[in-house]
Amino acid sequence: MIRAGSLAALLALAGCAGVPARDPAAVQTAPASASAVSPRAQPTPGGRIARVATEMIGIPYRYGGSDPREGFDCSGLVYYTYAHAGIAVPRTSADLFKATRKIALERAAEGDLVFFQDQAKMSHVGIYLGDSLFVHAPSSGSTVRISSLETPYYRRHLVAVGRLLP
Repeated sequence: MIRAGSLAALLALAGCAGVPARDPAAVQTAPASASAVSPRAQPTPGGRIARVATEMIGIPYRYGGSDPREGFDCSGLVYYTYAHAGIAVPRTSADLFKATRKIALERAAEGDLVFFQDQAKMSHVGIYLGDSLFVHAPSSGSTVRISSLETPYYRRHLVAVGRLLP
């Protein structure tokens, strides 16, 4: 989880299909900052997923990308992050959506997935960090970043929270 006290220091402007180019509630941190993740994060699968995901902050968006050397799209970030936690997951947002057990946002924990829909199709997925924050690869021309579910855009387009972990 991102520490609430550090949120003000992390606020920045942000830019997967259907994601706004500028997200005024986006949060940006430096890569490889294990201190941005809660102390309990390392031992749990969800914590490991959150740690790896936050280490990818700043990697460029690349459609179809699933590796930090080439860049990430939203589902590629999920695919890569879960693989590093030893968990095989589907590659696309739609298949990830189908594979998850849906839960209430209030029950979301580190490593759960947040899904967004724009028009009639599943358009975006991110990895929940806690405190209404999630890490994602938003859109072409941007980088992996942390954003808030409290942003009007994300609040309006959130369609589900899904859990792949036991």
